[in-house]
Amino acid sequence: MKAGIHPDYQQTTIRCACGAVYPTGSTQKDIRVEVCAKCHPFFTGKQKVVDTGGRVSRFNKKYGLQK
Repeated sequence: MKAGIHPDYQQTTIRCACGAVYPTGSTQKDIRVEVCAKCHPFFTGKQKVVDTGGRVSRFNKKYGLQK
């Protein structure tokens, strides 16, 4: 590696809006995120499937998938 062209790698913390703190290493000093593994709907199991404008029902009707 060439000297003087790479950013400094340092210990930092990632802070989520829900209050979770993750220590890690990065070239940035402090990182703030809105969603993490503790509060993301996919990982918490609170995910909602939203049928926007009846798209799924229209698709099923168009291709004869209605039961």
